[in-house]
Amino acid sequence: MDIVGISEEEQEAIFCVVAAILQLGNIEFAKGADVDSSVIKDEKSRFHLNMTAELLKCDIKSLENALIKRVMVTPEEIITRTLDPVAAVGSRDALSKTIYSRLFDWLVDKINFSIGQDPNSKQLIGVLDIYGFESFKLNSFEQFCINFTNEKLQQHFNQHVFKMEQEEYTKEEINWSYIEFVDNQDVLDLIEKKPGGIIALLDEACMFPKSTHETFAQKLFQTFKNNKRFIKPKLSRTSFTISHYAGEVTYLADLFLDKNKDYVVAEHQDLLTASKCSFVASLFPPAEESSKSSKFSSIGSRFKLQLQSLMETLNSTEPHYIRCVKPNNVLKPAIFENANIIQQLRCGGVLEAIRISCAGYPTRRTFYEFLHRFGVLAPEILAGNHDDKVACQMILDKMGLKGYQIGKTKVFLRAGQMAELDARRAEVLGNAARTIQRQIRTYIAWKEFIALRKAAIMLQSHWRGILACKLYEQLRRGAAALKIQKNFRRHIARESYLTVRQSATTLQTGLRAMTARNEFRFRKQTKAAIIIQAAFRCHVAYSYYKSLQKAALTTQCGWRRRVARRELRKLKMAARETGALKEAKDKLEKRVEELTWRLQLEKRLRTDLEEEKAQEIAKLRDALHAVEIQVEEANARVITEQEAARKAIEEAPPVIKETPVIVEDTEKVNSLAAEVENLKASLLSETKAAEEARNACTDAETRNAELVKKLEESERKVDQLQESVQRLEEKLANSESEIQVLRQQSLAMSPTGKSLTARQRAMILPRTPENGNVLNGETKVPSDTTLALSNVREPESEEKPQKYLNEKQQENQDLLIKCISQNLGFSGSKPIAACVVYKCLLHWRSFEVERTTVFDRIIQTIASAIEVQDNNDVLAYWLSNSSTLLLLLQHTLKASGAASLTPQRRRATSASLFGRMSQGLRASPQSAGLSFLSGRGLGRLDDLRQVEAKYPALLFKQQLTAFLEKIYGMIRDNLKKEISPLLGLCIQVPRTSRASLVKGRSQSNAVAQQALIAHWQSIVKSLDHYLKIMKSNHVPPFLVRKVFTQIFSFINVQLFNSLLLRRECCSFSNGEYVKAGLAELEQWCSEATEEYAGSAWDELKHIRQAVGFLVIHQKPKKSLNEITKELCPVLSIQQLYRISTMYWDDKYGTHSVSSDVIAKMRVMMTEDSNNAVSSSFLLDDDSSIPFTVDDISKSLQQVDITDIDPPSLIRENSGFGFLLPRSE
Repeated sequence: MDIVGISEEEQEAIFCVVAAILQLGNIEFAKGADVDSSVIKDEKSRFHLNMTAELLKCDIKSLENALIKRVMVTPEEIITRTLDPVAAVGSRDALSKTIYSRLFDWLVDKINFSIGQDPNSKQLIGVLDIYGFESFKLNSFEQFCINFTNEKLQQHFNQHVFKMEQEEYTKEEINWSYIEFVDNQDVLDLIEKKPGGIIALLDEACMFPKSTHETFAQKLFQTFKNNKRFIKPKLSRTSFTISHYAGEVTYLADLFLDKNKDYVVAEHQDLLTASKCSFVASLFPPAEESSKSSKFSSIGSRFKLQLQSLMETLNSTEPHYIRCVKPNNVLKPAIFENANIIQQLRCGGVLEAIRISCAGYPTRRTFYEFLHRFGVLAPEILAGNHDDKVACQMILDKMGLKGYQIGKTKVFLRAGQMAELDARRAEVLGNAARTIQRQIRTYIAWKEFIALRKAAIMLQSHWRGILACKLYEQLRRGAAALKIQKNFRRHIARESYLTVRQSATTLQTGLRAMTARNEFRFRKQTKAAIIIQAAFRCHVAYSYYKSLQKAALTTQCGWRRRVARRELRKLKMAARETGALKEAKDKLEKRVEELTWRLQLEKRLRTDLEEEKAQEIAKLRDALHAVEIQVEEANARVITEQEAARKAIEEAPPVIKETPVIVEDTEKVNSLAAEVENLKASLLSETKAAEEARNACTDAETRNAELVKKLEESERKVDQLQESVQRLEEKLANSESEIQVLRQQSLAMSPTGKSLTARQRAMILPRTPENGNVLNGETKVPSDTTLALSNVREPESEEKPQKYLNEKQQENQDLLIKCISQNLGFSGSKPIAACVVYKCLLHWRSFEVERTTVFDRIIQTIASAIEVQDNNDVLAYWLSNSSTLLLLLQHTLKASGAASLTPQRRRATSASLFGRMSQGLRASPQSAGLSFLSGRGLGRLDDLRQVEAKYPALLFKQQLTAFLEKIYGMIRDNLKKEISPLLGLCIQVPRTSRASLVKGRSQSNAVAQQALIAHWQSIVKSLDHYLKIMKSNHVPPFLVRKVFTQIFSFINVQLFNSLLLRRECCSFSNGEYVKAGLAELEQWCSEATEEYAGSAWDELKHIRQAVGFLVIHQKPKKSLNEITKELCPVLSIQQLYRISTMYWDDKYGTHSVSSDVIAKMRVMMTEDSNNAVSSSFLLDDDSSIPFTVDDISKSLQQVDITDIDPPSLIRENSGFGFLLPRSE
């Protein structure tokens, strides 16, 4: 300010006025005692009022009256009225705007005066910098004025560029065609034309006190409904669209009226005129009018007048335009968005200017300038005495240019012709320069050669002596080098020989192994080919046998057909003799068949009637039965008569017996025809009765259909309930049987219990088809005593292999344990070890024996494999195997006590065919045996049979479940240990990175940003590593989801608790840092897909909402309801209070939530403490196992174990032949 000539007193006064404006904005009003009155709200507002009066050096009471009162002057008296709080706020804002406007105008005048601007000067150099064309999502009165200014400037740009171009062509009198350009005069008329422009209508609406933004918008719609530049939006009543030169812009007319009004309040004028501060009083000189009423002033009209003054100034000068282009929307260097830049150039009229410039003559030079620059192209023309115009014409013709124009004083060239002339001029000047350079370089080179030759002679004499010395030294070194090379080459040759020999040995070993494998593969293929050939030859022989059988049948059928035709021919010859009788018989048979069909149809219709028509149906059935009897009698009579006639024809001479037979038959036919007529009459009567019954039947059928639908729905619900009850009963039976087994185990542990269990075991008889199915505690005993005795002996013979395994079974178990102790890998996505163990246990019937050691050995093998807790690959491998084996056991094992708990349900299921089949399978587990495993019987889980499990099998299932949970917990805890140190670094942004980000925008900012998320990326790498391990070992996605869900819950607990316990973490920049890290975790969840990540991202809800609260702006404006309901619904009041009180902004210096919100939080915390609600604000980590065996069996997909290829260790063993896949 000192530089522009503002004194210290004036500077002090300026600062006081600005401070007064700020203090004035803090004054608030409340409703007064009277109607439509207002007072100062509180002591805080009163303090701001006093400070404003002190800064402006005016009376405090006068300032208060000027804000909350108005004086109205009438012819009779002067009335003072009070303002309501809303009007008082408007008066306060009007005073602030008036003071600021006067101060701004004073500063502009002062600066113009201090820089020495002469108002009488006729020459002017000015810079006009204005906003560009604006089109936002919501456009108001400000954007309307700015775009109006841009329309004016665009018109001036078009007139200056295009019209000046054409005036130049006309002045020089050259041949040219008129160039058309887009004129936006219609848009300007729409905005500023009187009296029908938008600004005029806006001023008119402002002068009416009852006008609203809706009436103003409707006025615009009615006035400009036919204007092509004015568009009415479809979904808004207060918006309108103007088609500017740069595109369509939609304006909201809601605040147009308020923003256009500019009131100058007389009370404000008098208040500030009477100020004791001379600077403030000078800003408000006494007004000419003494009226106390407010004078209306339009912002739009004043803006239009100022714009007209600006355009007059521009028209009186020679403007030069600078178009600023925004390269991109992300505000970063070296990025150009082509479509955006082209749109800006098109909106600014630059492309149009370039098009017109290229269509005309963009390059022009005066004759003198042209000859002075391009005279070197034709020196002979310059040497001659030619006119400048003629000389220019001759030079252009010599260069072969076309399309140019020569005016009165200038040469006009097309686009590109100036560059061509410059290129030829540069070529001529270059040739001349090269000639001069060649002569100079020749002279310099000759002088340098003479000097160099003298120096070379002296150097050669000295150098030859040095070379002789070096030659001797070189010869001596060469002799030594030969000895060294000889020894080194010998060493290299020795090493090479040893390497080649070792490689040859290795290659021979590999080739011999490959030959052995090929021989084995050839033998295997040969054996398979022999089997295929045998099957194919069998198929060929069987096909040949079938073809022979078919041919024999065809031959027999043909011969029988031939014999039948002979017999038919004989019968036809005999039938011709009794033609009349046969024709009568055929007609009668057709009529009888027709009547029979009609009677059967009526019978089917009558059978569908309801019970209420039972009597009528009975009558109809009786009548039909009588008719059927008559028809049958008639048929029988016809048949008997036909046989009698045939016998008579065969026995008697044909001439004598022919006529009586015909007469008798005709009489019988007539009688039968009469009977048929009677039957027709009865049929008509029955048909009428049947139609009536049919109508009643249709009504009954509709009612029956509705009842059937309701019955089906109720049956469906009953079936669902029965299924759920059956599942619950089976679960209850399994649990009770396990409890019973555990009780037996406890009794077996005691001395007295051993004899008891042995006695009970001796009393148990296995359930077989021979001794009957045990149901409800009853034993079905056969009548044959010999069978009973044999069945009693069978358990004794079966207990021996269960107690004492023979040597072969022991070897098989040892081989199985040795096999599964290795990593067998996977077949598809199925673990080989689990499938092989399950098949072996099922084949050996280990689930049904009372004592066995194979289960303990399998459990010991798993325990020894997972002793190294840090080997995640081994843990994931056994997690996959144990979950698959447990799934198979869950679908196979059945507690022995389950049969006696649901007898009614078992009887219901066994009533059907499939129920009897399943009951038969459950009753005879021994009949399954190897046949169940040999074919396609063992496939999916749905095909697995239920096995009555004994105590060792149930104990093995419990131990396997415990190991599954243990392996799961080890993998989860290993991942927690790996990411725990990183979480401590991720909760707080490093100080060095924070400082580098604050310093500025440079390339190091990207490096610092990368360093910020390095710890988060380490966590993501750990998650990727564990996910890759579990995927490679085919761990079920259900368990993978559970692992990462608990890990993300652990991350949420650690980060959230650290945030609440450390105040340095509750900052704005730290919130942005943690938010960026959470974005990395979110990206990882999306890349891992929902199949493996599941709902892990939802577990971070506490830290996400807490970080979102830290980074939001304008926290003091947020209410408690918005914070608890919208921003942080998951967080408790204690947690929100902790974050709000510990928050500090190290980046922008903003404040936390308001004191009112803090006070409400305290009140709610007090109420919660009185209600015995937990006041802890920290979260607890859940380290429990989040699933059960039932959850695993429901979530895991079915396992098909038919196509599992056994390992090579047991493939060749004959004891494991059941594992090999069988052919169809």
